[in-house]
Amino acid sequence: MFPVGFISGGFFVSARRKPIVERMIAISSEYRINEEIPVGRCRLIAADGEQLGIFEIRDAQRKADNEGYDLVEIAPQADPPVCKIMDYGKFRYEQSMKAKAARKHQQKVEIKEMKFRPKVDTHDYNTKKRHILRFLEAGAKVKVTIMFRGREMAHPELGLNILVRLAEELEDLAVIENQPKLEGRNMHMLIAPLKKKPEKPDAEAPEREESTDAKDEIA
Repeated sequence: MFPVGFISGGFFVSARRKPIVERMIAISSEYRINEEIPVGRCRLIAADGEQLGIFEIRDAQRKADNEGYDLVEIAPQADPPVCKIMDYGKFRYEQSMKAKAARKHQQKVEIKEMKFRPKVDTHDYNTKKRHILRFLEAGAKVKVTIMFRGREMAHPELGLNILVRLAEELEDLAVIENQPKLEGRNMHMLIAPLKKKPEKPDAEAPEREESTDAKDEIA
């Protein structure tokens, strides 16, 4: 059974923290280069990746200039900061192409919505559930909304019962992403399709054994 939680009245929703890779990209998306680097010295890395040691920043800049490259601060949090000699324009182009390729391969998940009334009849409930099943099988997430009117607001448990029932009946196909919560006159729950497990290949050992026995008989 799905873990379903609901609190009447005010709700506290904690913002999800970004994955560590996204946070690192956000921090590292802009680099200080050349005269923008406000440090006295740095640990210098050559264009070919060789560790060159500690340099005064002016000497590191002079070395980069002599090679026709830029001096780029790649680890400002280090002590001393780490700088690398590189072609910054080429580096940014390669980074943008990698980001573009990553976005291209990202799967866009569509979110559908299905609305219920707290006193929905059996026929309407089953019809809407079939639509939800169709959305889930197509890979979409589904936002299930219970709409309250007038005095129905005094009985939020009626809407919660519908969401719990749906969760139990769909537990083999979906997972609750956002627990039920009441916002104004509507109660929402977000469900997402379960990832399909790869099918296991059929066992071939018995066939191989039979084949071996057949060879023995022929021999």
